[in-house]
Amino acid sequence: MASGSDRNPIIIGGLPSQVPDFDPEETQEWLDSLDAAVDERGRERARYLMLRLIERAREKRVAVPEMRSTDYVNTIATKDEPFFPGNEDIERKILNATRWNAAVMVSRAQRPGIGVGGHIATFASSASLYDVGFNHFFRGKDRGDGGDQIFFQGHASPGIYARAFLLDRLGEPHLDAFRQEKSKSPYGLSSYPHPRLMPDFWEFPTVSMGLGPIGAIYQARMNRYLQARGIADTSESHVWAFLGDGEMDEPESLGQLTLAAREGLDNLTFVVNCNLQRLDGPVRGNGKVIQELESVFRGAGWNVIKLVWDRSWDPLLAQDRDGVLVNKMNTTPDGQFQTYATETGAYIRDHFFGGDHRLRAMVANMTDDQILHLGRGGHDHRKIYAAYAAARAHKGQPTVILAKTVKGWTLGPNFEGRNATHQMKKLTVADLKRFRDRLHLPISDKELESGLPPYYHPGRNSEEIQYMHDRRKGLDGYVPTRLVRSKPLELPGDKTYASVKKGSGQQSIATTMAFVRLLKDLMRDKEIGKRFVLIAPDEYRTFGMDSFFPSAKIYNPLGQQYESVDRDLLLTYKESPTGQMLHDGISEAGCTASLIAAGSSYATHGEPLIPVYVFYSMFGFQRTGDQFWQMGDQLARGFVLGATAGRTTLTGEGLQHADGHSQLLASTNPACVAYDPAYGFEIAHIVQDGLRRMYGSSEEHPHGEDVFYYLTVYNEPIQHPAEPRNVDVEGILKGIHRFRVGDSGSIPAQIIASGVAVPWAVEAQAILADEWNVRADVWSATSWNELRREAVEVERHNLLHPEEEQLVPYVTRKLTGAEGPFVAVSDWMRSVPDQIARWVPGTYQSLGADGFGFADTRGAARRFFHIDAQSIVVSVLTELAREGRLDRSVLKQAIDRYQLLDVSAADPGAAGGDA
Repeated sequence: MASGSDRNPIIIGGLPSQVPDFDPEETQEWLDSLDAAVDERGRERARYLMLRLIERAREKRVAVPEMRSTDYVNTIATKDEPFFPGNEDIERKILNATRWNAAVMVSRAQRPGIGVGGHIATFASSASLYDVGFNHFFRGKDRGDGGDQIFFQGHASPGIYARAFLLDRLGEPHLDAFRQEKSKSPYGLSSYPHPRLMPDFWEFPTVSMGLGPIGAIYQARMNRYLQARGIADTSESHVWAFLGDGEMDEPESLGQLTLAAREGLDNLTFVVNCNLQRLDGPVRGNGKVIQELESVFRGAGWNVIKLVWDRSWDPLLAQDRDGVLVNKMNTTPDGQFQTYATETGAYIRDHFFGGDHRLRAMVANMTDDQILHLGRGGHDHRKIYAAYAAARAHKGQPTVILAKTVKGWTLGPNFEGRNATHQMKKLTVADLKRFRDRLHLPISDKELESGLPPYYHPGRNSEEIQYMHDRRKGLDGYVPTRLVRSKPLELPGDKTYASVKKGSGQQSIATTMAFVRLLKDLMRDKEIGKRFVLIAPDEYRTFGMDSFFPSAKIYNPLGQQYESVDRDLLLTYKESPTGQMLHDGISEAGCTASLIAAGSSYATHGEPLIPVYVFYSMFGFQRTGDQFWQMGDQLARGFVLGATAGRTTLTGEGLQHADGHSQLLASTNPACVAYDPAYGFEIAHIVQDGLRRMYGSSEEHPHGEDVFYYLTVYNEPIQHPAEPRNVDVEGILKGIHRFRVGDSGSIPAQIIASGVAVPWAVEAQAILADEWNVRADVWSATSWNELRREAVEVERHNLLHPEEEQLVPYVTRKLTGAEGPFVAVSDWMRSVPDQIARWVPGTYQSLGADGFGFADTRGAARRFFHIDAQSIVVSVLTELAREGRLDRSVLKQAIDRYQLLDVSAADPGAAGGDA
């Protein structure tokens, strides 16, 4: 880990602009020297001298302005390239076999009757970038640690499978089962890197573009966090992220670059495959994406290595005394370079070199074919090795390698550099022959002309395959590989949860605070306390978690190098290199990336962490839902807290903060176990069961279950009852339990409520009994989502097993025997409780906060949406009248009595909130 002195300063490249000139005569001598260089040797020579002076100034640690963009040439000069330790001839043969098998696998997946697609052009452009990494840099896990973490570009997956085939990690049945995961089970290969689908192979899902870059940044940061806190030795782990230049347009790709620079994450390398093409056309047709990205990354404080040209350009650049070739490179737009990739050597001679006699002279002795093969740096193993070695050696900054390539490289003239190449999936016989010849593979025409093209394997005992195995052995094992080495945690017993189960007495607290109180007790546990990772987007105080500041402290690798303004207070803001809390600023995307990195640490490093991510519920599944999907794919675990939940609970904040639908969004994520608890004792049982499922062990899940928990909690203070004597724990965990039985009234009814609506239901129960002779039971629906999920699974089982005794959904069994109509209510839109309507054994009606939220008192908002206690009463009466148990005339009476049409008549309710 780089020391503080090696890190970038807070102000990068800043210089004072108002300093006196103490020696004007010396200053003038320097200026005169520059003028003379310009006059006598020209501007290009003077420019070169200035660049060398700046370079020397940096070597001497003299502050000089940062150059945001440099010439369109390789950052590493030929003279500075290190010795290449590999056998390039063998590596080329390996790569040729890999290229062939990747392309053939996708082409065969297009065979008649299958047609499942695939992409070959991305890997074709980046194959050398991966191969050098596999042969010389990517560390495996055989040493017992986490090795390197590699975020493979999603569309390049065929090439990773093809290499695994050569190493006998996959067989031909696997390659022929590409994108046929169920129909060709157990051989099916996922289309992209999906750990959930291939949990022993892939580690990181990356094909949702933009999530790979931010995920890699926070993985590198999590590695440092684990090291700083003494949980895992990650000192040798390096994070590699292979990305596309078009992908860098995604906000998540560039949004957190400064964090990586600020924390000096020199354990991180981005490799951006700059093939200059998006999915449908050029990334920057009129510009230069490498130059643009260089400026962005340099400005963010990264070390930038440009890998633009291969070694065939070295002699030409050595002749470029006037800088005319570099100038031509600087001024040619990307769109034109793509045209050169599809044209002849003669065309390039005329259009690139033909405009200046000095350029024409450089290539006068070269044939058109030699000019045609002036290549791009991302295809040159020696140049790539030099860039990777420099990145690994660099200290104090993360590194980005901007590698120029050709999309579809080696696939032939119908593919290379073509705008449509991303969608092209099938090679014709003519394409295959050209491809084979270019790769020098011993495959006959007959094999290509008769049926499906064959895979190529040089033989298990061949020099190439032995070389591959030797290189992986030297680098500690095969990658990608996902291993789960962690042991189940020793979890705390019931005593830890006792205080929360006692209720809040006469004190009113929000469910957020009930959870925070429980979290404090859990973090005191000597076995698991240190494994909690607290995460929040600049809202710890909002959620009442500032009490953790003095003890758990906020993680900052540099510590706290200032006196805190609140240092005299009990709950002072405290940063520490060993802090337990991640304060990721106002970035839900960054927080969720931290959540995923922490939640998958049990597999990545064999050390389970228990992340607890707390945020405004509106800014969770709605804002970062794609990352929560990524979390499920990555098999990450942890607790996600949607605080200040509900459409009407967060008063005053208005439409953008009023969440009435995140529970519905959460229901779409198969890995998410979502709850909407009402009281502290429910939270205690849910959290205890969550720890058991995710971090304990069972016969079915010896390493824990691959799920994560979402709890919506509120900021409205309420009195929490003590846990009932005969509490229905099973009901709490499965999604519904009878909270309060109606004890007066003669007409039966049922009210089902969740979260903050349960107290409204209890109030409605009293009104119904006192004023309308209705005896209503109150049910707490802790999870509408889990009830529906179980019922759907029951129906699926019954569909497929008609000869067996038909199962009954839990919610049906639970409510069977409950008399009267069922009225459901929550602070969510009606679609949330409507999830269980199909399986409720009786008349069912739901109330909800459908529509946009707004700023007002809680009472006014609830009266507007007709979800308050009085509205529940009228809804119950309505259903009873519909069943003929009450005269309909009472409905108008009730509406008038409670002034349901007058929003201002509602009791404003409790103001504010403690979290």
